[in-house]
Amino acid sequence: MNFKIGVIADSFKLPIRDALKKAKQIGADGVQLYAVTGEVSPDVLNKNSRAELKQFIASLGLEISALCGDLGGHGFSNENENREKNKIEMSKKIVDLAVDLGTRIVTTHIGVVPQDKSKPAYKTMRDACRELGKYAHKKGTVFAIETGPETARELYDFLIEVNERGIGVNLDPANLVMVTGDDPVRAVDILKPYIVHTHAKDGIKLAPSNAAEVYNAFAEGGIEGFDFGKLFSEVPLGQGQVKWAAYLDALKKIGYSGYLTIERETGADPGADIQKAVDFLRELNI
Repeated sequence: MNFKIGVIADSFKLPIRDALKKAKQIGADGVQLYAVTGEVSPDVLNKNSRAELKQFIASLGLEISALCGDLGGHGFSNENENREKNKIEMSKKIVDLAVDLGTRIVTTHIGVVPQDKSKPAYKTMRDACRELGKYAHKKGTVFAIETGPETARELYDFLIEVNERGIGVNLDPANLVMVTGDDPVRAVDILKPYIVHTHAKDGIKLAPSNAAEVYNAFAEGGIEGFDFGKLFSEVPLGQGQVKWAAYLDALKKIGYSGYLTIERETGADPGADIQKAVDFLRELNI
């Protein structure tokens, strides 16, 4: 079984239609589109422009692997932030956009799930995910939580408590390696009932870190004296600590048949790195 290979269109740092053409040129099967602000967002795309974009993507022979609905900040962990920024309603609009564009997956970071379930943030996140999971399922889609601040086991336990069929997982192996130090191969086995999309990204953990502190620093746009570069580094695919052959084998064993969507957030020449990533995955994915 061969996985489909996707790429996050924004990784090319080009206007959307140029990025889509570039994705086709490098041999991708599909694209993930950032859908919060900019050219591909619910407030920019009306009914006609949604249909036009969907047709343009199809004309290139591409699919949309997922939309990225990451609203930033502290995810859904802060009730005041959720309300003031209308995060729940905005997420529902992105789900509606996914339906119109013909994809069934919306990925996002939800914040840092507290280990202590008695903390108010835990209930806030659980209730938000329940509401969004229920809405997504009604629309025939899945709201997929991206791995990162929690271990796979911690995220699994949270998903069990959310208990909504419209909630899934976007498994990013590099996030697990770089921040929690969790094993992506083991994560596949733990999260297998929920995995609907994956990111193909690689990284290196340089020093121990507190996951909550790391993600809170990202949410706040960085904290003085907090140096991410001393803790971890995103690197081109195949040059980090993700054991790709074992990881892909684990995905095959659970019957995963979705996308490996390449994400490249750093580097001087992301286009070249993405091309190498496509070639790397094609070589392994035989």
